[in-house]
Parts: sequence; structure tokens; C-alpha cells
Amino acid sequence: MSDNLYERDILEWSERQAELLRRLAAREQNAGVDWSHVIDEIKAVGEAQLNDVRGLVRQAMICLLRIHLNGDDPARTDWDVELACLHDDLAEQFTPSMRQRINLTLIWDRVRARSVRQWPGNPRARALPDHCPWTIDALLANDTDALLAALAGWPVDRGP
Repeated sequence: MSDNLYERDILEWSERQAELLRRLAAREQNAGVDWSHVIDEIKAVGEAQLNDVRGLVRQAMICLLRIHLNGDDPARTDWDVELACLHDDLAEQFTPSMRQRINLTLIWDRVRARSVRQWPGNPRARALPDHCPWTIDALLANDTDALLAALAGWPVDRGP
């Protein structure tokens, strides 16, 4: 494709290519081509990228919770660096077609439940919001202070 969809949005590209191959396979002689598996593999390229991004979102949430729940820990500097790297990776790998396919509520519910189990005596863990405090845009914005403020339920003053 001349518009570089492959470079811009691998998930969308893989879905389009899989659909085009399905149509072609329905019209053409197979000539020994294992169309079913070829199509599955093309589609899997985008799905793998989507799963990678979901994992990065999960890791970013875990890192934010670690900082929120244990902000005085000497490892805080390492967590800040880890979070910055996760944000960089998210920004590089996220594509527009992933927006509706990343279920932040599901990811948050799982991360929150694990955090509450991991830190049962931490009052901040018990006070974590029931709903995900972030949007995908907030997670992509790479503003740790705003993300932590949202997690704590604080308003964020960004000035004039």
C-alpha cells in the first residue's frame, strides 16, 4: 500500500490484508497455498502488536501503583525510569486502531486486585478507585504527575 499503513498502523494493516487474502482465496485456485494459515499469520502480526501494547499498559499501571503505594521506597528512582521507558514504548507502538481494542477497565480491575492482595496492610491500596483513573490518552501523554494525581483523586493544575 502506498500510504504506508503498515508503518502507521500495523493492526489495521494486518486486518485489511487478511480480509483481502480471504477474498482472493475465495476466488482463486489454491495452487498449493495454505490460505487459511497464511491469512491467520498475517492477522497475527497485528494481534501480536496489540497484545504487546496491552502488556505495556498493564506494566505502566503496575509501575504507577508501585510508586503511589510505596513512594518513599529507595527504588522510586528506578520505577520512575521504568515508567518513562514504558511510556516511550507505548508511544512508539500504539496505533489508532488499538484505541477501541484496549479494555482499560479489565486491565485496571486485574492490576488493582493484585495490588490489594500484595499490599493488604497499605491503606492506599484499599483506597484505590474501583474504576480506572486514566484514559488511554492520559497514559500516552507521559505526564507522570498527572497520572499519579488522577490515581490519588487529586485535581491537576496545569496553569494558564
